[in-house]
Amino acid sequence: MKAFEPDRIRNVVLVGPPGSGKTSLAEAMLYRAGTVSRAGRVEDGSTVCDHEPDEKEVGHSLTTALATLEWHDHKINLLDTPGTFDFAGEAVGAMAAADLAVFVVDASSGLDHATVDLWRQAADRGLPRLVFVNKLDREHTDFESVLGELQEAFGAGVAPLEIPIGAAEGFHGIADLLTDTAWIYDSGSAELGEIPAEMEEREHEIHDSLVENIVVADDALLERFLEGEVPSFEELEKVLGRGVAGGTVFPVVCGSATIPIAVDRLCNYIVEVGPAPTDRPPVPVVVGTSTIDVAPDPLADALVHVFKTAVDPYLGHVSYFRVLAGTVQRDLHLSNGRTGDDERFRNVMSLQGGESVDVEALLAGDIGAVAKLSGTRTGDTLSATGRAAAPAIGFPTPVLSVAVTARSRNDEDKLANALHRLVDEDPVLTVTRDDETHQTLLGGLGETHLRHVVARLERKFHVEVDTAEVRVPYRETITSTSTAEGKYKKQSGGHGQFGVASIRIEPLPTGSGYEFSDEVTGGVIPRQFIPAVEAGIAEAMAHGGSSGYPVVDVRAAVFDGRHHAVDSSEMSFKMAGRLAFQEALGGARPVVLEPVSAVEVTVPSDCLGDVMGDLSSRRAIVQGSELDRWGDQVISAQVPSAEILRYSIDLRSITGGRGRFTAIHDHYARVPAGVDVPPPPGD
Repeated sequence: MKAFEPDRIRNVVLVGPPGSGKTSLAEAMLYRAGTVSRAGRVEDGSTVCDHEPDEKEVGHSLTTALATLEWHDHKINLLDTPGTFDFAGEAVGAMAAADLAVFVVDASSGLDHATVDLWRQAADRGLPRLVFVNKLDREHTDFESVLGELQEAFGAGVAPLEIPIGAAEGFHGIADLLTDTAWIYDSGSAELGEIPAEMEEREHEIHDSLVENIVVADDALLERFLEGEVPSFEELEKVLGRGVAGGTVFPVVCGSATIPIAVDRLCNYIVEVGPAPTDRPPVPVVVGTSTIDVAPDPLADALVHVFKTAVDPYLGHVSYFRVLAGTVQRDLHLSNGRTGDDERFRNVMSLQGGESVDVEALLAGDIGAVAKLSGTRTGDTLSATGRAAAPAIGFPTPVLSVAVTARSRNDEDKLANALHRLVDEDPVLTVTRDDETHQTLLGGLGETHLRHVVARLERKFHVEVDTAEVRVPYRETITSTSTAEGKYKKQSGGHGQFGVASIRIEPLPTGSGYEFSDEVTGGVIPRQFIPAVEAGIAEAMAHGGSSGYPVVDVRAAVFDGRHHAVDSSEMSFKMAGRLAFQEALGGARPVVLEPVSAVEVTVPSDCLGDVMGDLSSRRAIVQGSELDRWGDQVISAQVPSAEILRYSIDLRSITGGRGRFTAIHDHYARVPAGVDVPPPPGD
C-alpha cells in the first residue's frame, strides 16, 4: 500500500454493543472496497478482523483488530473493537487512535446502555461520531423508532442522512436525504432509482429539516438560504463535515452489513464528511517541562503513540501505533519517552486483521504496527527528538480480582513470564502479589475478562492454573496496655540458650505501624542483644495474634531482663522477645481490623434506591451523592473490602448493566461485633 498524505487518511473506530454487527460491517466494507474477494462470516470464523482462535471459538470479538482499505483515493484505517464491558479497554485504546467513531446500532433491538456509555466516553474525548443503523433486513425493525431513541438520548445534533426503502425482507435500498435521490440494491450494487410514492412526503419533510439544520452552522449559507437560494450538495456536505469534526453534528446512516446494502454509502460518508487527521485539534505533547501542540506534519520530527500491544506467536510483541508527526520508515530509531531507551523500527507494517504487510513508510496521521520493540508498552510515546509523552490513554481500572496458582512445579516456573507478557498485551489487566495473604491476584473488568485471561494462559503459553477467591487481608491490633516476661532457656549439652526479656506493649493510632523503644538500665540485657528482642517482637506480630492475622499499630518497649555470660545469644533474646509479646497480647485486648475501601458508584437515577439499599446491606457508610454531567447519580461511600469482592457482578445485576464503580483502599477499621471473620488459610 502506498503512503497517504494526512488529508487523505481516515482513522475510524467501530464501536457498539455485542451482536450489533461491527465485525460484519468491517468485512462488508473490505469487500466493497475490493480488499477481499469474498465477505467472510462471523459464524464461520472466516472474517478478517476476528482472527484469534478464541474469537472464532466464541463467535465475537475479544480484541481490537486493525484492517485497512482504499476508497476513492483515500485510506481508511478500521479499528474493530469488542462490544462487551469486560473488554472495554480495547475500545478505549482504539478511541485514542481514531478520528471518527462509527456507532453500530442493531435496528432490531434499538439503543442500549452499552451504546450510551460508549457515546459518553467518545464525547469526553471530543471524538467525532457517526451512527450506522444496521440489520434493517431483519424482522421487527423500525428505523424511525431507533432514530427517535438516538435523538432523545444524544440531542438535536443527531442528523439522519438516509432513510431505508422497504423493511425486513423487503429492505432493498435507501433514500439519500441530502440529494433527494434513491439508491436501489436489487442487483447487488447501488443503482439510482425512484423514491417510493408513499415515502415522498416523509422524505421531503426530513430533507427540509436536515437542510435547515445544516445551513444554520454557516452564516453566509444561511443568508442565501433565507433569500430563497437552494444550497448545492457540495456546500451542504462541506458544512456538514465541519459540524462532524467539531462534534456538533452526528450523522445517521443505515443499511445492512450482511447483504450488504448501503455499506458503500457509509464508506462515501467516511471519506466525504469524516474528519481527516488534519481536521482534528493538535495533540498536546509534553517534552521536558514544556507542552507542545503537535500537528500531523509529515516533514516534522517523527513522533508516534502506541495504543495497543499484541503478542504474536511468530512476530513476538507487535506494537500498534499512530503517527502523530513526521514519517515512520524502516530502520528508524526513536527514543521511548518512558524509559529513555532507543528503539529501532526494524520493519513497518500495515495489518489486515492477523495478516501483516510490510510498507515503506507511514506518514503523519496514519496507523500501523511494528514488531519487536523490546521495552515499549501500550501508552508509550516514541520520539526522534528525545523523551516525550503524549496524553495518557485513560484505560479503565480493574473491578474484579481472582487468585491464581500454578497447577504444577513446571507451570510455576513459566507462570511469572506468561503473566508479564499478558500484562504487556492487556493494559487493563493487573498482576499483584499480596504479601499478607500470599496470593497472586489477577485484576480485570469482570468474570468473562478473567476467564479469557486464564484461557489464554493455557492456550497461548501452555500454563495451567487454578483459581480461588481473593482473601481479605485482615489485621489485628490491641486496645490497652499490657506487660509480660518472656523466658527462653534451653540446655542440650555444651553452650545452652538463655534469655529473659520483660516488655510493655501499648496501642498506637491507626496506620502507625510498629514502634520499639529500649528502656533497659543497668545492663541487665547487653546492648548487642536489644535489636534481637525487637526482631523477635516484630516476628511475633507478623506471625499473627489471637485470630491468626498480623498485628499492627503497636508500640513495644523492653524495660527489664536477664542474661547469662555464656549461654545468652541473639537467638535466645529473639525468642524471649517473641514469647514475651505472645504472652502480653492476651492482656492487651486484641481486636480484628478489616480493610475499608473508598467507593464511588455511578448509576442511573432510577436505580438509586436499589443501589443504596444494597450498599446498606454491605455495611457501607454513604457519604453523599451528586449528579454527574450526564445526569447519573455518583454515590460516595466507605465500604468494608470484604463486602465488595464481587460487587461488580452484583452491581451489573441490580442496574441492568448500567452501573459502574471504582474502589481504592482507604483505611483499616475495627470489625464490628457480630460480624464473622474467617480464620486465616490453614487454620
